[in-house]
Amino acid sequence: MTKLILSTSNIMNGGPSIVRRPTAEKSNTELTTSLRTNFIASQQALSPQSNGSTPGITSRETSDHKRPPISSWTARDDNNLFIPSIDFSLSGLAEERSQYDITVKLFYLPNIPISRRCLQTDEAIELVLKELRVPSIDLLIVSFPDIAFDADDEEDEEELPEYSNFSQELEELDAMGRTWRKLEALHERGTIKQLGLSEFGSQRLARFLPRTKVKPSVDQINVRDCCVVPKPLILFAKQQGIELLTHNDCTNILPRGTVRELLGPGKGAGILAGIDDDSGGLTGEVEPQWVVKYTAVVKNRGVVENKGYFAVADLKD
Repeated sequence: MTKLILSTSNIMNGGPSIVRRPTAEKSNTELTTSLRTNFIASQQALSPQSNGSTPGITSRETSDHKRPPISSWTARDDNNLFIPSIDFSLSGLAEERSQYDITVKLFYLPNIPISRRCLQTDEAIELVLKELRVPSIDLLIVSFPDIAFDADDEEDEEELPEYSNFSQELEELDAMGRTWRKLEALHERGTIKQLGLSEFGSQRLARFLPRTKVKPSVDQINVRDCCVVPKPLILFAKQQGIELLTHNDCTNILPRGTVRELLGPGKGAGILAGIDDDSGGLTGEVEPQWVVKYTAVVKNRGVVENKGYFAVADLKD
């Protein structure tokens, strides 16, 4: 099995190869566009017509016969394949660590065994720390799969709704609690200063908080279906000392078909072979594992200096 580690690099660099996007755009679009842009830029930097420089990207498609060899712009480390290759010695922030607020959001993806989450958390945080060359992050927000905030559930703050499978929800909350203990361990070591959740309404929060030792400092909700945050959630969050933030992220940020489209032949990066393809691309079943988004903001200026994504998928023979 090969672990595919996809990266966007810093999407705030503003060079000719970076496509500027509105801040309100959903992050799955930002993720896929930034990955594709970084792949093309890495390939064009090695193409004969680039003359050693990275040209502006004028096409979203690179013909397969013009691509440089996969090994020339990716890097393999045991069973890990970095797409594109990364020189962490060239990464990092421009100023001292104390000058930044660093926020990280980790997306656990659907249909992945819960038992993998602790290892996935370590992998994601390690990559971000190496990319930014810092010892810690200020806030880690976790997004659990198949959870979506629904403002309609907040209408009645006195009674909890009836669930068709209440025991299943309790099992899911217990599983989230086990994952949360891993985050608490990182908090205790000083790697993460604050913890946060995503898409938790007041009722789910009320059930989840007794399972924690370190309470979440933040709850991110997507208010795409309502114009204001429901009052019951505002009151409950205030009572618990939880800050409410809004976001535009998708819960399933990286579907399986999207990875194959990004890495396949034709409009993709040419890493994966297509049907009846003899181009030398990799073969096997692709299974997305997790995605992490990181943002470093300069405190005294409120400017985003560094923002990017890592996405990991397993390629099974």
